[in-house]
Amino acid sequence: MPLQDYMKIVSVDDHVIEHPRVWQDRLPAKYQGTAPQIITTAEGNHTWKYEGALFPYIGVNAVAGREPKDFGMEPVRYQDMIPGCYEPDARVADMDLDGVHAALCFPSFPGFGGGVFHRAKDKELAELCIKAWNDWNIDEWCAAHPDRLIPLGILPVWDIDATVKEVERLAAKGCRTISFPDNPIPLGLPGFRDEHWTPLWDVCEATEMPISLHFGSGGFVPGFPFTTATGAAGRSAEAAKTSDVPYAVAITLFSSNLMWSSVELLFSGRLQKHPGLQFILAEGGIGWFPYVLERADYTWERHRWYQDIDKNTRPSDLFYEHFWGCFIDDVHGIENLGGPGGIRADRVMLEIDYPHSDSNWPNSRKRAAETLADLSDEDCHKITELNARKILRFDA
Repeated sequence: MPLQDYMKIVSVDDHVIEHPRVWQDRLPAKYQGTAPQIITTAEGNHTWKYEGALFPYIGVNAVAGREPKDFGMEPVRYQDMIPGCYEPDARVADMDLDGVHAALCFPSFPGFGGGVFHRAKDKELAELCIKAWNDWNIDEWCAAHPDRLIPLGILPVWDIDATVKEVERLAAKGCRTISFPDNPIPLGLPGFRDEHWTPLWDVCEATEMPISLHFGSGGFVPGFPFTTATGAAGRSAEAAKTSDVPYAVAITLFSSNLMWSSVELLFSGRLQKHPGLQFILAEGGIGWFPYVLERADYTWERHRWYQDIDKNTRPSDLFYEHFWGCFIDDVHGIENLGGPGGIRADRVMLEIDYPHSDSNWPNSRKRAAETLADLSDEDCHKITELNARKILRFDA
């Protein structure tokens, strides 16, 4: 039997749908009326209610296993979803069916980077909500299968001091990565170049905490010139109803968010000052690496002398010291592995994206075998498992 058949898959990007009592079970009684809670509408659907506002699309694109022609019909009740969306034992059973050994799961209701709580009015409650989500994710969701589910945390990014303290707390609890907005500027926060974030970079270095940048986590939707109401990319389809731009434009171009983020960081000067920083580009794809890095180097060669940017370090060299690419299905990217200007196999990881519409579940392992068939066993093993275990410090 080929060695590839024995390799385990560690997915660095899946998603979890929060069960109805995540916050009700963890917050003080005085917040029970305003904290996130599931209500049943007059139509019999489930929806989140938070600070008096309703958040539709309870399933948040929980359509894994459906035919593409049925996409767009978001589950609006828990019983309409695959139980693996919100129940850890069922999730592991679905991973077994899919041939996936371990998974890192991003939030749903809070937004991929906690944007719902950033936009909240009561920031004291919002910070408690973030801590409650982190505790639920680590102590309940991941603790149910600690060898299969990888802990991730979100942060109160509107308060740098609270953010640093939460990273320290998460590191002590065994968290393996934190989700940070792919671009903080649409949230009204300073950009990556600003000294404002130095304490965060310091604590991430000190705790060896990689930073996951999931596309859409900053709230920007390509093709729609505004910030989404909730910060969850899956829900921004609602915004598309008021625009003539097909939502297919956003779905196609979401990875361009991470092109911007990567280039801004490459020219920010922060990576040179924080050599231990590591960024995971969640759902960013990898096929764009060669051109964007070629263009960044070309720009650096010609324009570095009159700008306040590093005069000595080539952007492409920085990239492969600080960034990890992730892909679900990227044939072009795999074909450009290795060689001059190519993509490095030791910096690429596989994503399954369960239960979202880009996922190949329950055929993810089959599709990965097709995509990676021409690679060496060594490179295939790095991409499917070893790279993720290394950066996330998640031992077999």
